[in-house]
Amino acid sequence: MSGHSKWSTIKRKKEKTDSQRAKIFTKIGREITVSVRENGPDPYTNNRLRDIIAKAKANNVPNDNIERVIKKAAGETGGAAYEEIVYEGYGPSGVAVIVEALTDNRNRTAADMRHYFDKNGGNMGQSGCVSFLFSRQGVLLVETEGLAADEDTLMEAALEAGAVDFIAEDPAVFEIRTEPNDLGKVRDALAAQGYVFASSEVAYIPGTMTSLSSEGDIKNMNRLLDMFDDNDDVQDVWHNWEEAE
Repeated sequence: MSGHSKWSTIKRKKEKTDSQRAKIFTKIGREITVSVRENGPDPYTNNRLRDIIAKAKANNVPNDNIERVIKKAAGETGGAAYEEIVYEGYGPSGVAVIVEALTDNRNRTAADMRHYFDKNGGNMGQSGCVSFLFSRQGVLLVETEGLAADEDTLMEAALEAGAVDFIAEDPAVFEIRTEPNDLGKVRDALAAQGYVFASSEVAYIPGTMTSLSSEGDIKNMNRLLDMFDDNDDVQDVWHNWEEAE
């Protein structure tokens, strides 16, 4: 999930959804649980929860599942205490990688992350070692297929709602960028006008991209991303690998 290759990464994840639907639901459920415990079960006063619900719906999580997790989290007095941790490192040939995790055992998760990097030709670094290469931005994706509005109409609506940028480089989607704290406001304003989003999240956007030419490096990078995806503690992965179309 990075820069101009973001949509191709989302398509990659969509193709895997059928076989990994339960895992995706579990990860998003964990995010909902943490948000409810920290800031309450009302999405109108808990902005983070509202953003996670939008993310859940974009991943086809049923409303009943979302409501069940919220109610359970609001009523729990115990349960696992999850800690948010961001890991940074380099993949093959210096690809910058950021991993966001929610874990109830930081030692286990750190060991897993280090193993994944080492096994695939990279190395895990210290906090801040690659994050300076990225900027935090809200990202909304609107699929062009079946969209009633044209590019200019959507762009005008997005900018009026408070977006800071509009990108139309991918024929499959229009990409709307916001300040991180404005994501919910812009999304809600556009949703009220009937727009539907393929993705809605605060992302790490790379300032520069890295290409891989070696088949070995490409294989290792794909395997690294797959290993992150398969780990229940990993919520999101961001990188600056410019994948070939």
